[in-house]
Order: sequence, then C-alpha cells, then structure tokens
Amino acid sequence: MWHVHGSWTTAFVQGRHQYFVPVVPDRGADGRGRARTWDWPASVHEVPIEQARDVPVDVVVLQRPEELAHLTEEWLGRRPGLDMPTVYLEHNVPQGRIEEMRHPVADRSDVLLVHVTPFNDLFWDSGRAPTAVVEHGIVDPGDRYTGELARAAVVVNEPCRRRRVVGTDLLSHFAAGCPLDLYGMGTEALCGHGDVPQETMHSEMARRRAYLHPFRWTSLGLSLLEAMYLGMPVVALATTAVAEAVPREAGVVSTRVDELRAGLDAFLADAELARAAGAAARAHAIRAFGLDRFLDDWDRLLAEVMR
Repeated sequence: MWHVHGSWTTAFVQGRHQYFVPVVPDRGADGRGRARTWDWPASVHEVPIEQARDVPVDVVVLQRPEELAHLTEEWLGRRPGLDMPTVYLEHNVPQGRIEEMRHPVADRSDVLLVHVTPFNDLFWDSGRAPTAVVEHGIVDPGDRYTGELARAAVVVNEPCRRRRVVGTDLLSHFAAGCPLDLYGMGTEALCGHGDVPQETMHSEMARRRAYLHPFRWTSLGLSLLEAMYLGMPVVALATTAVAEAVPREAGVVSTRVDELRAGLDAFLADAELARAAGAAARAHAIRAFGLDRFLDDWDRLLAEVMR
C-alpha cells in the first residue's frame, strides 16, 4: 500500500500483518515511505521500486486512481484485481454533480471497493464493483484534556487551497468571538501552527477548551475523532457523516453558524460544561471507533479477499 493518509494508516498498521510501503528518493507522493510525524510499528517496511517485485505481497490496498491505472503494475509487475487480490480504499466523499459521482472502479467486479463511512457508500456510484464499509478506528491517544486555555483548536490541511470545502471561510466568523489555534499542513499561511508531530499536536489540542470542526464537504475527519478521544467537547457542522458520529451530549452539531458560535462561546465560558461534554465525547468515540473493532473488521475483509 502507498502512504497516502497518515492518520488512517497509523491505525491500519497496528494490525498483525506485515505492511510494505513504497519509497522514492525524494519521498514524493508516489513513495513517501514510513511516516515522519506519526508513530508506526516495525511491521511497516519501506520498499524501493527496484526491490518491489521481490516482496511477497498477498494483497494490495489501493487508495488513488493512478495506483489502479499503472503504479501497481509498474512497482509489482502484477495487474490489480487480475493477478493479485486487490482492495480499493476510498477515503473521500465524491465531488461534482450527483449524477457524475461515479467511482473509478465502478466498471470493475474484480476489485473490492471499501468505504470509510456509510455516507460515502451512499453517495458514491459504485456501479458493479463489490463494496464494503469499514468505519474508522483510532489509536487511543489517552484522556489528555485539561481545557486550561479558553481557546478552540482547529485541524485543517491545506486551508487555502481547499477553502470552502473545509470551511476556511467560516473561521473569521468564529474567531470574532473566540481565539482559534489552527493546526495542519499548509496552515502557516493563515498564521497556524503547521504540520507538527501527532504527539505534539494532541497534547496542544487537549489544552484548548474545545475543538471546532468547520468542514462542509469531506469524509469523516479523523481529527474530529481524535479530539473526541482526547476528551474534548466538539463543535461541528452537521454535514456528511458528522451527525451520526457526534452524539448530542458530546458537543454542538448544526448547520447554523450562529448556533455553533453560541455553543463554542458556552464552552469557553463554562469549563465544567466543556469537561462534561468532552467526557461524553471520549466515551462515545471509544465505543464507536475503537481500534480493536477496526482491525477485526479489516482482518475479516482481507481474509475474504485473499480466499
């Protein structure tokens, strides 16, 4: 599998398998190798392209169209779905008009398409491809919440390029009444903290009073689930899979910006209210997005694919 989504892969590689990730000299998109800002076990092995065909691969997990179209055959010398068991993991919600939301593997029956939320499964046109849903699991970062700083944490990657999709344009509405601390790749342009190691980011997030999730149209953000695991109360737009992921007692979920601002203000003003909501968020996240369930689901799915 290629290293595409660091947070998701961090959970996936906690399983009982050996994991091989391509690496190229510049660690670009087609060969990032092992993570630099996440903690991965020794069972994750970097493989240069000249050694890839000798690796005893049982199944390939694809995550991008180019991996399906040519990279797998170039690296492994085998055609996905035809010469080896293949899973295509779709992280994202579809983009475009509803009638055009057809998945790249929709015309294939030899590749299993796996979605990370039931919402994604519903919205993608999967055609004749067999499908499954394996909902997220999280490596428990621990109950670190202190909420000592009357500020809100936000985690957004590439906030300038993905502006309306991730709700960057909404941040000024919230910042008018609440100090925000922004984390993620590319946030430096907005005076954010940038892409810091996950351990550092989790510790800093947990010092903030609440977590703000301003995303309009993305899959279920792992930063939201990580904030809940940390014991933070959350304020989030009620879009895509969020409404099902966040129970009422864990925070404020709405499509009304004024309600979200009021909820954020309430948490900043009342530390005990925030702590109670954060405890509920953590309890729910552990039940719904536990690592053991996630890995068990994947073990069953991989066993079926390789049968």
